[in-house]
Amino acid sequence: MVERHAGSIINVSSFVAILGCSIPQDAYTASKGAVLALTRSLAVQFAPRGIRTNAILPGPVETPLLMDWLLNDEAAKKLRLARNPTGRFGKSDEIAALAVYLASDESAWTNGASLVIDGGISVNYF
Repeated sequence: MVERHAGSIINVSSFVAILGCSIPQDAYTASKGAVLALTRSLAVQFAPRGIRTNAILPGPVETPLLMDWLLNDEAAKKLRLARNPTGRFGKSDEIAALAVYLASDESAWTNGASLVIDGGISVNYF
């Protein structure tokens, strides 16, 4: 990327990096916050070399790990879905579509951004 003077670094963090979490997962939350700090630092360092750096902050996504756990705990599933205005979990292709945008020239002036893709869970207060 440095040699070509072009590129796009896409980091994956989490929506919990910008919110508090009532379920203790401090190491996970701290590590995702560190990804955001790294994203901003790289965005400043490498923009003069034509390299953009951004972060994707997904909410709960339908993955085998999450679904296996929630299939065994219907109350936990209902609680998590109730907090999301869309009433559903995200899909991996929705996260991938944001990554494709960030990798493309369409996002040429997007640098240092933390893009939340969570169906609105992070803006829902109740």
